[in-house]
Amino acid sequence: MMGPRQEAQAALFCAFSLEEHVPADHLLRVIDRFVDLSGIRAHLRPFYSSTGRPSIDPELMIRMLIVGYCMGIRSERRLCEEVHLNLAYRWFCRLDLTDAVPDHSSFSKNRHGRFRESDLFRQLFESVVERCIAEGLVGGERFAVDASLIRADANKQPGPASARTASSATTPARRTARVAP
Repeated sequence: MMGPRQEAQAALFCAFSLEEHVPADHLLRVIDRFVDLSGIRAHLRPFYSSTGRPSIDPELMIRMLIVGYCMGIRSERRLCEEVHLNLAYRWFCRLDLTDAVPDHSSFSKNRHGRFRESDLFRQLFESVVERCIAEGLVGGERFAVDASLIRADANKQPGPASARTASSATTPARRTARVAP
């Protein structure tokens, strides 16, 4: 006998822990051990107004930036969508299931304004490097810089760049079209 169709009914109460759903070996758990963002609010206090609406938590935005850098998410709009959907990202950003993710435009304004003006990124980078040295992950005696120059090839035409530029300068472009019988 076929059972009745199950209708989805929202639960009145739900016991759910993000902590239990993020694997112990997840990259963000490892990173979380080494990132100390406790001094961010004090560092940024002069860049915020004492009046008006409360701002978006600067620690949340920095944590979101770390997620974006570590996971290769380059678009701020996509980063906000991914943090909204991914449980591990929510855990790292200290967001509960019901917490709102900042809008991409607010995120962008802070990153290009307040954070850049405050020199926060440099301070954060230096504190992470100091922590890694203290934990024995890096030595701090040597460093390397890659300043390679790579020729840009943004032309949408297939083929080597030098052949395209030489031929396009001397001959006009042609298009061929097939006519159906």
